[in-house]
Amino acid sequence: MRRFALAWLALALTLALLSGAGHAATLKASLLLQADDPRLSRSRVELAYLGHPGGPASDGVALALDEAKLELDAAGSTISLETVSVASAAAAREAALRADKAGAVALLADLPADWLLAVADATTAPVLNLGEPADRLRQADCRANLLHLIPSERMRADALAQGLLARKWRDVLMLVGPDPLDAERAATAAAAITRYGLKLVASKPFKRSADPRQRDAANPLLLTATSGLPGGTYDLVWVVDSDGEFARSLPYRIALPRPLVGDAGLLALAWAPGFDRFGAPQLARRFAKAARRPMTDHDWAAWAGAKALVAAAVAQPRGTLAAIRQTLVEGPLDGSKGVLLGFRPWDGQLRQPLLLADGQGVVGLAPIDGILHPKNALDTLGADAPEQRCKVSRK
Repeated sequence: MRRFALAWLALALTLALLSGAGHAATLKASLLLQADDPRLSRSRVELAYLGHPGGPASDGVALALDEAKLELDAAGSTISLETVSVASAAAAREAALRADKAGAVALLADLPADWLLAVADATTAPVLNLGEPADRLRQADCRANLLHLIPSERMRADALAQGLLARKWRDVLMLVGPDPLDAERAATAAAAITRYGLKLVASKPFKRSADPRQRDAANPLLLTATSGLPGGTYDLVWVVDSDGEFARSLPYRIALPRPLVGDAGLLALAWAPGFDRFGAPQLARRFAKAARRPMTDHDWAAWAGAKALVAAAVAQPRGTLAAIRQTLVEGPLDGSKGVLLGFRPWDGQLRQPLLLADGQGVVGLAPIDGILHPKNALDTLGADAPEQRCKVSRK
């Protein structure tokens, strides 16, 4: 009887050990979204501005986590994601504090720039920026724990300038909108034009107005007329329009038969539905099936952010919180773009090729063939290490 009891005890211990071995390690993370995000108002989303969000970042995050179920199961790991809508920078900070206290591995955030800074300052966890392209977050206002999945404005401008250089379209007429953000973006575009040896023929402000007294600034034909321009011509029009409404009205309405780039015509994007290489069509189809809409570059950034989180969870299923976070920052990422991607140590920006697209298809990839760099051609897009203004260490 005693041997029988001992045998049952041994069996019970074995089953308990096996049950413990199969128990998945649960990693916590938070997704912070802006409540009543004006970019996602119905009137804007229905217009489907190229380069603007087409839906919430949660769609891309959900796809990445769903795709990773088998991989996470095999590694003995799970990810518990809490989605929080916040209405202010203060609310974002409070959400970050709660997530940090709960031991979150990382925070994914699609928030305005100042809100992102409030989040990054409130937590020790990596904060993955899914939607804000402002260069200041990579430069003077950088944070050691702030990482960027979405390309910066500088990256987009450099990619476009490289594409123009490859086509020998050198003389640029720039049209700049009235938004204060447009002035910053125009300065970034002008710097890229200079960086790649192009020529800014003229820069003209525009307004959306039906007032006949402002027709010189509102009429595309008058804005793009050649009178008074040095040399009397230009090779293309680069439009800077953060709102997007004026830019979408420009094609086929300018004075000369010239291409448009910037916020209309040809854009530099993290993703475009027409991309047909490196497994991109399969990813685009999976997203369209799940979200019932085309995948935008903001969706790709959200998907890539969640995929970076998954990669860290798979590599460190039972590692310490610090080890998992470090793996997330340092580990390579497959973004279906043909090369392994990784975060730059000097500004936290994800190195990545950009697609030159016009809404119908993908015209090319940047960096353009022939653009050289001593270490990594991807660093020709955006601020390179010698230009670093970020004074924090990510080691």
